[in-house]
Amino acid sequence: MIVGTAGHIDHGKTALLQALTGQAGDQRQEERARGMTIDLGYRYAALADGAPLTGFIDVPGHERFIHNMLAGAQGIDLVLLVVAADDGVMPQTREHLAIIELLGIPLALVAITKCDRVEPQRVHEVQAQVAALMAPGPYAQAQQFVVSSISGAGIAELRQALQAAQARVSQRSIQGGFRLAVDRAFSIAGAGIVVTGTALAGRVSAGDTLLLGKSAKAVRVRGLHAQNQPALVAEAGQRVALNIAGERLALEQIHRGDWLVADWLHAPSVRVDIELFLLPGETRPFEHFSPVHVHLGTQDVTARVALLGGEQLLPGQRMFAQLQLNAPLQAVQGDRLVLRDQRAQRTLGGGRVLDPFAPSRQRRSELRLRQLAVLRDAENLEQALPALLDAAPAGLDPQRLERQFNRRRDSWCLPEAVQVIATRQGPLLFAKAQWQALKQHVREQLARFHEQEPDQLGPDRDRLRRFVALPLERAAFVSLLEELLSEGAIASSGPWLHLPDHQVQLSAADAALWAKLEPLMLNGEFDPPWVRTLAQAEQREEAEVRLLLRKLARLGLVHQVVRDLFYPQATLRRMADLLLQHSAGNPIVQVAAFRDRLGIGRKRSVQILEYFDRIGLTRRVGDQRQIRLDSGLAQQQNGH
Repeated sequence: MIVGTAGHIDHGKTALLQALTGQAGDQRQEERARGMTIDLGYRYAALADGAPLTGFIDVPGHERFIHNMLAGAQGIDLVLLVVAADDGVMPQTREHLAIIELLGIPLALVAITKCDRVEPQRVHEVQAQVAALMAPGPYAQAQQFVVSSISGAGIAELRQALQAAQARVSQRSIQGGFRLAVDRAFSIAGAGIVVTGTALAGRVSAGDTLLLGKSAKAVRVRGLHAQNQPALVAEAGQRVALNIAGERLALEQIHRGDWLVADWLHAPSVRVDIELFLLPGETRPFEHFSPVHVHLGTQDVTARVALLGGEQLLPGQRMFAQLQLNAPLQAVQGDRLVLRDQRAQRTLGGGRVLDPFAPSRQRRSELRLRQLAVLRDAENLEQALPALLDAAPAGLDPQRLERQFNRRRDSWCLPEAVQVIATRQGPLLFAKAQWQALKQHVREQLARFHEQEPDQLGPDRDRLRRFVALPLERAAFVSLLEELLSEGAIASSGPWLHLPDHQVQLSAADAALWAKLEPLMLNGEFDPPWVRTLAQAEQREEAEVRLLLRKLARLGLVHQVVRDLFYPQATLRRMADLLLQHSAGNPIVQVAAFRDRLGIGRKRSVQILEYFDRIGLTRRVGDQRQIRLDSGLAQQQNGH
């Protein structure tokens, strides 16, 4: 168990921990000189003989050091709210209580200190103050203990209550990747660099490699302590000290606020969607896009808050919001965070992380708000996944989900309705019904394309993707098409996609023009007319003739050898026959011999052979050209 203090300055938090643990308080010279805690203090003590060590974190109570208090409050199991009997409830009493409520710390006890300085009536008054303060929140039933750190009154009873609470502390899950929010870093002679913090998830062993900080520097765990004891393994819920080493690792590179995480989990982001709660004590609404300080783990970064449900959030209300951070934040779904004002003088509220990889666009769309509602209400990944997929027409990236929920894929139990789709850029998750609907939509849109463009065989992949206007990334769309092709639901002819029973139909005007052009091209044999000549012969625009011949090329009725020079299919087959007959038994192509057989110039012969290269009948090898006897066209010409 980890216990943290909370309360106003000079209310006796440090002295109380010394009375409970028997260990001296402030270690820093400036703290001893001032008589005031300014940074986090750490102690470990057994609450009873033979009991495991309990970790205690002492936090400063001065308003100027709330950022240190926040760094220490993350990850504790029980908060010990300290209120001095002479002062009673004070400003930082209220602020610290608000913070621990925002962080969702599960258990709380109250210590009314300095009871030896006041009359019993005053103690009763302060107890009533504290009860009224805590009544609206989750700690309304928290036990109160009247103590004196000087005389020792009430200390034994408080220690017994802490020991009893230890049995009520929920065991943190060790599933998922290791996460540690660094709160201290120092060097020990003969050992090297040591970092400490509270392990928030997973487990770590000596010899493991972790990633440190925003730069993702790889470090190796040389040794470790858990709850101030040497150990081979440390787990979530423990105070951990790690002796780390890495290439060119220097102490100056490590700061409070850095994270040590498993390598697969490292994914800092600058946009985080949360459910934001504004404290009831705020005197005015929170405005859209207000600047704030964000505290998560031991990290403190500035950000602006984009409200997703309106332009204002009223005190005591909740709303989905997006943090647009000025520095990357390492977060996972469910993390608690606290927001303070731009000057870091006042705690405004807090929230729970819903999606650490928030989108930059359509953040207020109905679809996105539905996803956030699912993330808010679901207890785990499996429960959230079907609804998330219903609101994700482009599918979900499982690697992103791993990092979002801190769950490796091998631990998932996917619902029956979920389908994994392999793409060239990695797998995606879809609802099975959704994937089938996408395939049906493509078929329907391809049929619509055929209706609109009856004289075209079909679109290529990129044109079809634009035409169907699905929200899929290209890799996912290609996988969708490949599945449709393998099922025979659509067909391909070269690069053109079409329904299996689709037949190209020329318009009446195109068919009439082709009936006039075809004889001219056939009569030209191996030297057919150019587009310009054909247009002049029929008194048509060049562009009109060129467009028609390109349509016919897509149908396989003509072949474009070079720009504006087309050969009818019959002529091209005759030239291929001549090439194969002349080269029977010898795959080497002689350009001069081919030229003589066709009776045309060398330049045109080379252009035709280059076209044969492109369609796979021949292959250029150095200065020679060879017939590809394994090509489909060669086999067709040979009657196979």
